[in-house]
Amino acid sequence: MTIIDHRYDFALLFDVINGNPNGDPDAGNSPRVDPETGLGLVSDVCLKRKIRNFVSLSKTNPQTGAPEQGYDIYVKEKAVLNLQHKRAYEALGLKPDAKGKEKAGQISEARAWMCQTFFDVRMFGAVMSTEINCGQVRGPVQLAFSRSADPIMPIEQAITRMAVTTERESEAQDGDNRTMGRKEIVPYGLYVAHGFISPHLAADTGFSTQDLELLWQALINMFEHDHSAARGEMSSRKLYIFEHEGLLGNAPAHALFDRIKLERSDPSRPARAFSDYQVQLDRVNLPSGITAHEML
Repeated sequence: MTIIDHRYDFALLFDVINGNPNGDPDAGNSPRVDPETGLGLVSDVCLKRKIRNFVSLSKTNPQTGAPEQGYDIYVKEKAVLNLQHKRAYEALGLKPDAKGKEKAGQISEARAWMCQTFFDVRMFGAVMSTEINCGQVRGPVQLAFSRSADPIMPIEQAITRMAVTTERESEAQDGDNRTMGRKEIVPYGLYVAHGFISPHLAADTGFSTQDLELLWQALINMFEHDHSAARGEMSSRKLYIFEHEGLLGNAPAHALFDRIKLERSDPSRPARAFSDYQVQLDRVNLPSGITAHEML
């Protein structure tokens, strides 16, 4: 296993057609929008969930349901995190009630075991200093909120349900089981997500070149395994990776992201497909020590 020894910055372009890429539960699950600009937003947590789900699918034995060694997922549906921590103490024969220097040493051992066992801890980090203490990990891979290239215009649609939940509801409606609901969609939105990878933090968690390749695969394919009624047509469209020669990096991330140019083919009408945009990466006079890769 080889730990990564370069800094990376990357940009993922993805889009949605007639769907809700990331609803806000505090706003009736409406698509997230910057109220000052009208630009659509997708949270970092949303994308991390999809990456975790892809890794779980690709690294789980379909016959036994067991994950490959080192590729278990820490934050997953219905997981009880203290029970995940307990696994580390049991595997290493540690005592949760230890005190002083012994306790500090055991937390360090448990932290290392969690990094080795859980891919998302090794990648994104985790706060594990709860009742059963496994310390804290700052992950080498960080994602920012995604933002749409143009303002989005969510459309609220009325939907009809032909069934009710209880007999009481049916009686209240005189046997008419039809109920009305609402659903919001974005007709089209092209979003840009920025990510950052630190080799210094990778050395701390053990994030390897093999893990890095799996991350690229996840970013390219994660939407293909996340289809639903609300996200039926979401796709990764472009993945640009800026590889630095040095550990500290050879150029500011924002200067590299600014080289990705998005232009509407016909600004007089609203975009409704990825083909309505022209996307180019300015490779002329890249900063010294920077190699640009286009993986999609």
